[in-house]
Amino acid sequence: MSGVRAVGAVGVVTRGTTNPNRLRRMDRWIADRHAWQLRGAADPLVVDLGYGAAPWTAVELLGRLRRVRPDAEVIGIEIDPARVAAAQAYARDGLTFRHGGFEVPLPGGRRPVLIRAANVLRQYGEAEVAAVWDRLRARLAPGGLLVEGTCDEIGRRHVWVALGPDGPRTLTFATRLASLDRPSDLAERLPKALIHRNVPGEPVHAFLSAFDRTWAAAAPLSSLSARQRWTHAVRELRATGWPVLDGPTRWRQGEVTVTWSAVAPRE
Repeated sequence: MSGVRAVGAVGVVTRGTTNPNRLRRMDRWIADRHAWQLRGAADPLVVDLGYGAAPWTAVELLGRLRRVRPDAEVIGIEIDPARVAAAQAYARDGLTFRHGGFEVPLPGGRRPVLIRAANVLRQYGEAEVAAVWDRLRARLAPGGLLVEGTCDEIGRRHVWVALGPDGPRTLTFATRLASLDRPSDLAERLPKALIHRNVPGEPVHAFLSAFDRTWAAAAPLSSLSARQRWTHAVRELRATGWPVLDGPTRWRQGEVTVTWSAVAPRE
């Protein structure tokens, strides 16, 4: 029952759509780019907020993070009590499930080093996003990370924001390159803070337009592979002045990360 307010928790019940491996791109990025935070955490606790009708994403997240930190712990939090009850069959050492919402209820006053909220804010209004971000960031351990974004049903296209205690830091686009005609196809998966800003005059529109141009210019490389074309297009995008982060190792995965300040909505 999407959009129904849940009793005793902050937020509304989502559609709950989920599939195995749907969040693999986000998971791999977290495990690579933010492994240092997990390794350095006194309490390696991670929250999968709004995991949906089935707990696949929480199960998979634990497996991927334990390659980085063997004692990592994941708590899946869902606003629908029936989903929490159904998930209990998947609980194991390091993986538990709790009822809750944006208040992020955790035992013993614990604070997670990471909160992942994927496909949770899609049904909210753009004006509501900042307050939710603030509320979730306030629940983090010092120096913690909030990752919030949206992907398609099978995880081929995904866009997410990474936020620290100081606010939004980066925006990452990740895709299965074989499914892509042009980079701006990813606009349909922009997080709620940006989905309505992909219009002329907004920075995210300018970024995607510039990316389309470097992608088109790299067309001759498509005879080698879509990966070669993407990597060249990202390199050229950075050469034109866009603050693109990381390097070819991440770009070859079908990723590109840009500083948030370059794509943030205009007031």
